[in-house]
This record gives sequence, C-alpha cells and structure tokens, in this order.
Amino acid sequence: MELIAKEMEIKIGKKEIVKNISILVKKQQFVGLIGPNGCGKSTLLKSIYKSLVPHKGTVFLDDLNILKTSEKKVSQRLGVVGQFNEMNFDLTVQQMVMLGRTPHKKMLESDKQEDFAIVEEALTRTNLLDYKDRSFLSLSGGEKQRVILARTIAQQPKFMILDEPTNHLDIRYQIEILECVKELNIGVLAALHDLEMAAHYCDYLYAIKNGAVYAHGTPEQVLTSETIEALYQIKCQTFINPVTNGLGFAYGI
Repeated sequence: MELIAKEMEIKIGKKEIVKNISILVKKQQFVGLIGPNGCGKSTLLKSIYKSLVPHKGTVFLDDLNILKTSEKKVSQRLGVVGQFNEMNFDLTVQQMVMLGRTPHKKMLESDKQEDFAIVEEALTRTNLLDYKDRSFLSLSGGEKQRVILARTIAQQPKFMILDEPTNHLDIRYQIEILECVKELNIGVLAALHDLEMAAHYCDYLYAIKNGAVYAHGTPEQVLTSETIEALYQIKCQTFINPVTNGLGFAYGI
C-alpha cells in the first residue's frame, strides 16, 4: 500500500513542532526519517498513526483516510512498532502476540484456530517460537521488542510504522528487527537514529531539522558529510563500510 501524508502541521501549546511536512511512501518501499532528538520525527509519526491529532494535514493509506477512520479499521491495515514501554501486568509471549489479532475480531470473540496459526507464524518469523510459553516480563529488552514486532506481524498489516523501535537495543537485536521487517516486503515508514542502519535498510530518506524537511532522496543523496554536519552539528566523514559495502560514518565534535 502507498502512504501519503500531506502538509502536516503539529503544535504543542504555541510551539510548532512539525512544520508543513509532506511524506510519500510508495508500495513496498522502506522510507526512513532521520534527524536529531527533538526535531519532530516521532511527533510526525504519532500524528500519522493517530496517537496525536495534527492541527493541519491529511494522511491516506491508498484510498483510506487515516485521520477520519476508526482505529479498529486503521489497525487492520496499519501496524505500529514503537519504543518499548514496560508493562505492569504479565502475559505469556503467545498471549502478547495474540493481542495483534484484536483488530480482526468482534468484541469478546474467542481466538480461533486461524488466529493461533497466524500467531505461530509471527513467532516463527521473529525466532520466538521456543519462547511462546515464557512470561513476557521475564524477557530481556531485545526479546521484548521482538515480541512487540511479532504482535504487529500478527495483525497482518499492509503497512508498518516503526517509531524508533531499536533505541536502547544492542546491535544484534537492531539488525534482527530491521531484517525481519524488511523481509515482510510491505511499505514501511521508520524513524531511525543509527545512520548506518538507515543507509543499509532504507530505499528513501527524509532528513528532518527543526520540524521541517531539510533534505530528501536516496541514502546516497541525503547522507552526505555536509547534510549530516548541518543536521547534528558535528563533524562527519563518510566512507564505504567494509562489512556491509554500504555507507559508513566517522564522527567528531
């Protein structure tokens, strides 16, 4: 599915956080948002997936008007993986992932065999099948985030938003999560902090600075030393990473 967010504006109090941003994600494209903390990336994403109400703008997923459609109907097409927040109640891993089936059920409808099959596939995709009877609260941070991803996969979304999902995770878990999402072969819009991850996984990038689009294009077009220095106020030199054969970055102050 194709996502189009047009002329998005968001204010908190009198402060304008997102300033007339338009985003296009073509079918099966992996698009990244980059920029320093506080630039408006997560705020923009929250307005797209209805966690915040924008002051201006429209969001369409193909012909579905996201901002004027019920959350249940939106959740049948759009999945969200955000930064992990601790829970105060416990479920098994399987029960957590089964929550992803909620948008497809009527109120109080019981889990069907089809739901269990979909959940098992999601657990398999995220290498969590052996964890299905484990307590969710007993897992490490990286394992918990994989469960959140599995829950989103169980929704069977046609499009996915990643709201800084790999923050505070070690490198292995970052790679595992982004590899798994890439293999879904659906449209993705992701806010990412790691520029090498953005260069490796994204087809197209939007660089955000002070709530507005500073630059956009392919990773090679956007991730230049000049743009990175302007965004983050640091010195930067790009090089070819000998492991990935993609862009690498050296930083200094």
